Amino acid sequence: MNEYMISNYQTPLSARYGSKEMCENFSDAKKFSTWRQLWIYLAKAEKSLGLNISDEQIAEMEANKDKIDFQAAAKEEMLTRHDVMAHVHVFAAQCPKAAPIIHLGATSCYVGDNTDIIQIRDGLNILLPKLARCIDRLSRFADNYRSLPTLGFTHMQPAQLTTVGKRACLWISDLLSDLVNIQRVRDDLRFRGVKGTTGTQASFLTIFEGDHQKVKELDKLVTEMAGFKRAYIVTGQTYSRKVDCNVVYALASLGASVHKICTDLRLLAHMKEIEEPFEKTQIGSSAMAYKRNPMRSERCCALAKLPMGNVIDTLITASTQWMERTLDDSANRRVVLPESFLSTDIFLNTLQNVTDGLVVYPKVIERHLKQELPFMATENILMAMVKAGGDRQVCHEEIRVLSHQAAEVVKIQGEDNDLVERIRNSPYFAPIHSQLDSLLDPSTFTGRATEQVTEFLEEEVYPLLEPYKSQLDVKAVLRV
Repeated sequence: MNEYMISNYQTPLSARYGSKEMCENFSDAKKFSTWRQLWIYLAKAEKSLGLNISDEQIAEMEANKDKIDFQAAAKEEMLTRHDVMAHVHVFAAQCPKAAPIIHLGATSCYVGDNTDIIQIRDGLNILLPKLARCIDRLSRFADNYRSLPTLGFTHMQPAQLTTVGKRACLWISDLLSDLVNIQRVRDDLRFRGVKGTTGTQASFLTIFEGDHQKVKELDKLVTEMAGFKRAYIVTGQTYSRKVDCNVVYALASLGASVHKICTDLRLLAHMKEIEEPFEKTQIGSSAMAYKRNPMRSERCCALAKLPMGNVIDTLITASTQWMERTLDDSANRRVVLPESFLSTDIFLNTLQNVTDGLVVYPKVIERHLKQELPFMATENILMAMVKAGGDRQVCHEEIRVLSHQAAEVVKIQGEDNDLVERIRNSPYFAPIHSQLDSLLDPSTFTGRATEQVTEFLEEEVYPLLEPYKSQLDVKAVLRV
């Protein structure tokens, strides 16, 4: 950490948590070298369509693309109060032969908005394999524990049994929908392209002396050079800020999924049934040495709130773009877009780390089952008694009385649930005493949970992970 970072505020998203690849994607180096690359694309396309631009000018621009004098650009911006013109001047000073044709016919949003779209595309391409890896890890977990019975909870109260693997499939299902949604958002992205000051392409129509076909071809050439299949046909000065809404909403939806997963894991850790990995040298509390806090899951929840909160921000920004554009968006987007991506990147890295090392405690799960299963088994016991010739109403009353007695033992005396022993000791239930063990087998209460896990993984999960197969074995690296 250098002196500047120590003595000046840095966002923790990049200084403390962020991955190298995502921090680089939204760095000044990436941003301004992309501006220069876009000026090179424009010059090449204009030359190919007949404008008087030489190979020497283009070669000079290419030779200086990554030689950015950031200090000179900062000084220039102090004078001009215009970031794009500051970089035009600095690039032109480095490329005296190309200076007359740099930014020819373009407006600031040619480099600004097109770079934003490139960073969004590249950012989504960074996130998608990480999301696929989280799904992969949870899929392995679900498969391993597809048949392990556990208490289900509705209203956070014990309910019908499920399996540990089936619960994990609920998490995976949400993440799968996010994977599909983010892929769609990425694939729907278009380039802003070459549109001019208000989106009419008037400046380029002038340069090409009224040749509409050449203007269209210019837009197409630059779009393809930047790696996009198509550009928006109509824009104002900017691409519609509704695009940002769609992008950030997709990240926010993923954030909601991860928040729910990690909240469940935190609740399960409280119950001591499942824990996130806890390293040998890790300290849970500065005061309470015994603590094993689920800090990684908590971090995921903390960071997931950022893109969720930013959705309303993007909507407000889109709604306040008057006519062809206002500058209400500029300073705001410099914060919202990178931080939405960085926070998403961090919580995905963290979730992968968590799901790589989840620890399950079957004996604790079994103990919790034994505390609740006798109550849940009463309907099966009632049906068995009726089959053995008992009166349904009489049996119901016998079970009701014994259940309330057992509940009192649990709640008032703090002892274990003894309903089964009460039934074993009751002469009334003698006809089914030999069946009690089978009637209380937890696996008979989980329905098709085991089969559902297998079907879900094979029919829905594995096919969607197939495009990411070569990227699934990458390990998540946490900086802290």
